[in-house]
Amino acid sequence: MYFKKNILEEKVENKFWQYDSSYWLEQLNSSEKGLSQAEATKRISKNNSALKNRSALRKDMMLFVYQFKSPLMLMLIGAVIISGFLGDTSEVFIILFIVLSTGLLSFFQERNAGKVVEKLQALIAIKTTVFRDGKITKINANQIVAGDIISLTAGDMLPADCILLAANELYVNESSLTGESYPVRKEVGKLNEETELSKRSNSLWEGTNVISGEAKALVIQTGENSLFGHIAKSASIAVESTFEKGIKDFGYFLMKITLVLALFILIVNLLNQKSIMESALFALALAVGMAPELLPAIATIAMSAGAKKLLEKKVIVKKLNSIQNLGEVNLLCTDKTGTITEGSIKIAGLINYIGQESEWVKKLAYWNASNETGYSNPIDEALKDIKIETGYKVSKTGEVPYDFIRKRLSIAIQTDSEQLLISKGAFSQIKSICNKIRDENNEIQPITLFEKKIDQQFQLFGEQGFRVIAICYKSITADSITKELEIDMIFAGFILMSDPVKKGIIETINELYQLKVGLKIITGDNKNIALSIAKNIGIKNPIILTGKELLNTNTEALKQLVKRTHIFAEVEPQQKERIILALKHSYTVAYMGDGINDVGAINAADVGISVDNAVDVAKEAADFVLMEKELIVIAEGIKQGRKTFANTMKYLYINTGATFGNMFSVAVASLLLPFLPMLPKQILLTNFLTDFPYLSVANDNVDSDVYTKPGKWNIKIIRNYMVIFGIHSSIFDIITFLTLFYVLKAKEATFQTGWFIESILTELCILFIIRTHRAFIKSQPGKYLFLLSILALILTITLPYLPFAREIGLTPLPLKNLGLMLGIVLFYILTADILKVWFFKKYKQT
Repeated sequence: MYFKKNILEEKVENKFWQYDSSYWLEQLNSSEKGLSQAEATKRISKNNSALKNRSALRKDMMLFVYQFKSPLMLMLIGAVIISGFLGDTSEVFIILFIVLSTGLLSFFQERNAGKVVEKLQALIAIKTTVFRDGKITKINANQIVAGDIISLTAGDMLPADCILLAANELYVNESSLTGESYPVRKEVGKLNEETELSKRSNSLWEGTNVISGEAKALVIQTGENSLFGHIAKSASIAVESTFEKGIKDFGYFLMKITLVLALFILIVNLLNQKSIMESALFALALAVGMAPELLPAIATIAMSAGAKKLLEKKVIVKKLNSIQNLGEVNLLCTDKTGTITEGSIKIAGLINYIGQESEWVKKLAYWNASNETGYSNPIDEALKDIKIETGYKVSKTGEVPYDFIRKRLSIAIQTDSEQLLISKGAFSQIKSICNKIRDENNEIQPITLFEKKIDQQFQLFGEQGFRVIAICYKSITADSITKELEIDMIFAGFILMSDPVKKGIIETINELYQLKVGLKIITGDNKNIALSIAKNIGIKNPIILTGKELLNTNTEALKQLVKRTHIFAEVEPQQKERIILALKHSYTVAYMGDGINDVGAINAADVGISVDNAVDVAKEAADFVLMEKELIVIAEGIKQGRKTFANTMKYLYINTGATFGNMFSVAVASLLLPFLPMLPKQILLTNFLTDFPYLSVANDNVDSDVYTKPGKWNIKIIRNYMVIFGIHSSIFDIITFLTLFYVLKAKEATFQTGWFIESILTELCILFIIRTHRAFIKSQPGKYLFLLSILALILTITLPYLPFAREIGLTPLPLKNLGLMLGIVLFYILTADILKVWFFKKYKQT
């Protein structure tokens, strides 16, 4: 431990705000210049390596146990243990081998898929600006240690619990901890030990984010020792997606039916005076055979495959299960900058209130932008490139950083003759703090004389497609620069910016429409610019709703109004979230944003999307991060989501149809036969042999028409499918039973072998039939699906002829018997394919 006194550990963990920053610099062996890289590396390795190893091992162990946690699987394992006590060791080992092999297969597949996602997430790790060896550098947030000095600006996520060393107009969003959505002002100082969380103004907390201002802070607590870490350990909240809820509900439904049928079969076998243990194992094996035990692995593998494909398109998946959600999306909401437009800001004019180029406006804009140190943005970057000639030097004396409440940035500078406060920002916000104007003759006049002309110019620029902000100034003498000085300013003019529509954007929007995905633009720009953009991208008669109109619209009316609106303009950050929530009543919504003002909407959407150069808090909130801000990759992501959904549904259909029919068939057979129609270990072996090709469903090809509509979870259709195809499967099973028992007069082992072969072959064939809604010969399966299915088919037919066949109750079949089984299977294939085409035409559902 690198604290000077171990007795301080409790204070560090709980109540560090009661001491000032100099106290903690001493206790943590740090300084204003931060830690050395060597010392930081030592602390990282000491505190994190053992924890990482333990957490990785624990995660693998939990994943392995997860493969066997279903009640049916646990009941089977319990029955096997009892069987072992009763001395039937050969059966115990065979069944345990099959159960463990299936679990291990699923475990390794799911573990590999999880590692892919971890690697993807590492590509977009949150960065933190830190002082190491006295120099400013950016490092991954998880490399921060106690004693580090970090630099913070608007949009940064807090990587640890900290105490402030310096702050300038610092406001932090602590809603994740306190529930209070309004930003909290932070200042240097020390507080009473008993100060409540919401009033600890000298402290910063992991998981919160900077709304505005800038700061320098000392890291006190990281990881599990932080306040956020303690909360995360004690409570875990997961938002359940529509697909996950559907799977869970269907699982409960299937379990109820399975247990009822298994109990019925058990009772019938006991009434027929069959062995209690054998009958119990038989019923449990049937129950396990029907349960979709591979579903978690198949869903994970399918989503992991989708994540790999998206990475090729420079899309990083942060939350794996959100791929399923993306497949359901039928509306995309986005800002226009960088998605609809090029996103490269070009200065088109620095002009006065009558539209004339102005050297004074140019100087003010350059001084303001070149001295800004808070919220980095493309406007300031573009302004820094303009050339000015002053003949004298200026020096910065203060700054009031940009925030989304004031919507302006103020910089104080000292020239040779005076101190100026220069503010630039949204037109209405700048105009509201001005009472004077600098006219074309450089004379100062009351702004009221020119108000109409200013408004007309602003509207005209918007109609011409320019993005417009305003700039103002005044002379000051203050020593301390605060936002209270932003009054009685002199209006100087406008900064015009151009951001042309992207090439190919119309084609991209059309591709989204072909995927049945609508597009709505949500922007803070004025309605005239929004109208110009709408026309440029081919929207005829665009309907625009402004932020002001939103304020006067109640929630119920808004739900209807948003459906017919194309563009939302002049909206406030909190209104974006309100728009998304209203849209969610009619659509599955994806929202794409990259700023602090987008975070609420990203969280509110069904799918949140951000970009690699977004502020930390936006990337943290998002489900997907685009390495390039292109709408076309979202279209590709939607396709992958729909493919993932379709392949997951294939497994559900395949598993439920055939096995549900088998359960009914066995119930009937148990009433007729003097012996079990199949041994428990044979049922589990059937399950095991079909699991190999079933797992490859996750990477199967899908038909092109699957991409053209969102995949929607519908338990009613799955139930109908299960009943219709279950009955179809049962009919052929009963035909098999009658043929074996009454026509071929098969004895116990021969009967069980015949049904074993017929059962596996029909399950393998239904896989090829159900994987497409077309006639199965018109759709090409995936390579691995085809190869593994052929391998399982060959193994099934040859098993009765292998030396150990007797150990699993199988015996070689006469050619007549085998031929009849294959004939039944062929007839099953033909009728199932006809029934499948009819079913999906009737329901028209993926």
